Amino acid sequence: QAQLVESGGGLVQAGGSLRLSCAASGRTFSSYNMGWFRQAPGKEREFVAGIRRSGDNTGYADSVKGRFTISRDNAKNTVSLQMNNLKPEDTAVYYCAARPGTWYSTKQYDYQDWGQGTQVTVSS
Repeated sequence: QAQLVESGGGLVQAGGSLRLSCAASGRTFSSYNMGWFRQAPGKEREFVAGIRRSGDNTGYADSVKGRFTISRDNAKNTVSLQMNNLKPEDTAVYYCAARPGTWYSTKQYDYQDWGQGTQVTVSS
């Protein structure tokens, strides 16, 4: 089981950038596929980006493709989400999640462990 702690959220103007980080405890981080999800008020939690445990494959929601980049550092037990050209519709609480196995998933129920979330607010 992995314990996850997100950081890096905040308030930014539209067009700006933020970098979210997720620190994982435990010695088996490299065995977990990781995902970033977000949840806006009144909406369901949605997939944002995922990365395989080895870091050799990534995937993105269409709404963030070309603007967001997920990466990981298995030596430091961290996964990051670089968010550029932010839009007001990106406003949400962002969560990182861990999934054992071979691949990341776009479905939240496939993930085993979750962080507490970090708020991202984009003003217009």
